[in-house]
Amino acid sequence: MEESRQLIMLPGPTNVPPKVMRAMIKPMINHRGPEFRELYEGILGNAKYVFQTKGDVVVLTSSGTGGVECAVTNVIQGARKIIVPVGGIFGQRLRETIAVMGGEPIEIPVDWKRAVTMDMIENVIKKEKDAKAVAVIYNETSTGSTIKCMREIGEFCNEHDLLFIVDAISILGGDSLPVDDWHVDICIAGSQKCLMSPPGLAILSISDKAWSTIEKAENIFYFNLKSYRKYKEEGQTPFTPAIPLYYALDEALKMIREEGLENVFFRHKVCAKAFYRAVEEMELVPFTEEEFRSNTVIAINNPPKVSDVSLREILRRKYKVVIAGGQGKLKGSIFRIGTMGKISRAEVMQTIGALNMTFRDLGYESKFDGSISAAKEVFEKETI
Repeated sequence: MEESRQLIMLPGPTNVPPKVMRAMIKPMINHRGPEFRELYEGILGNAKYVFQTKGDVVVLTSSGTGGVECAVTNVIQGARKIIVPVGGIFGQRLRETIAVMGGEPIEIPVDWKRAVTMDMIENVIKKEKDAKAVAVIYNETSTGSTIKCMREIGEFCNEHDLLFIVDAISILGGDSLPVDDWHVDICIAGSQKCLMSPPGLAILSISDKAWSTIEKAENIFYFNLKSYRKYKEEGQTPFTPAIPLYYALDEALKMIREEGLENVFFRHKVCAKAFYRAVEEMELVPFTEEEFRSNTVIAINNPPKVSDVSLREILRRKYKVVIAGGQGKLKGSIFRIGTMGKISRAEVMQTIGALNMTFRDLGYESKFDGSISAAKEVFEKETI
C-alpha cells in the first residue's frame, strides 16, 4: 500500500526535492575510481560556494553530531580550553562533547529565549586568558534562536589568536555565513537541513589557522581530518563514502548555486517572516525574543490548554503536516517548525492552514482568516 505523502516541516530532516531524490538511484560507482573523483571534486567546489570559503572542505559519512565530534576531536589536543555559550540542547551537547573528548569547556550560560552577545564572550575571555578557542551554536535548533554578532565574534577571535568553531548545522545555506569574511576556522553543516538532502552527511570547512592546530592531533582513526586531506589529493575519502548520499548532495548544491546564495537567504527570510506574522495574528507567542529569532527554526509557545502531543498528532494524522515538539526543559511547552531547505510560499501557507484547522479541532480559536491574510501580505510584498 502506498503511503500518503507528508509535508515535513521539522527542523530537520526536511523535504527533499524530487530531483535530489532521483539522483540517489544512479548506478553505483567505484569510490576509488575516476567517476567518484569527478563527483567529489564537484561537491567540494559547490560546497565552498555555499560556505563562502577558499579553504578546505571535508565531507563525512556521518550525522551532524559526528561532524561536531570530528571538529572537537581534531583540535582538542592543541586547544584544550574552549569557551562555549550554552543556551539550549545543542549548546549542552557541544559542551559535553568537549568534556568527553578530554577538553575543558568554559560555559557561558545563556537565557534560552536569547543568544550569546559579544560582551558576554569578552567578559569570559578576560577571566580565562588561557582559552584557545570559542565554539558556538550559530542557530540553536531547540529554541529557534540565532546569534546576531557572529562577525564580531570572528573578528575578536582572529585578533586574539583564538580558534572560532561554529556549529551551523541548522542554518548553513539558510542564512548568511561567509566563513572566510567572518574568520570562522571550522564550520560544521548537515546534509538534512538547509542543504535539502537526506540525512547522513556532515560537511566541514577548515581554515589554514585551524589546520595548524589539527596537525597536533594524534590517536584519531575514523574522524582523522589529516587523513581526509591526504586522500582528497587523490579525489577520494579515507573510508567508504555513502555514494547515493553524495549524489543527492551534489544535486542539491547545484540547485543552491543555480538559485544563488543571496536569493536562497532571502527566500528563507521571507518564509520565516510570513510564519511569524501569521503566528502573531493567531495570538500565539514565539518562544524566542524578537531580536534573536531564527529564519530557519520557528519556536512557538503552546497556547493555554493545548497539548503539543495532541497538536502534532492531529497535524500529522489528519492534515499530513509534521512539526516538532520541544526538547529538554522545553518539552511540552513549545512546538517548532522548520523553515529550511525546499521552503516556499506553498509549504508555509499549507502549514499555516493546517495549524489553524488543528487548533479548531482542539477547541482553540486561532483567527484563521487573519493569519492567512497576514502571511499572504508578506509574500505579496516580498516576492520570492
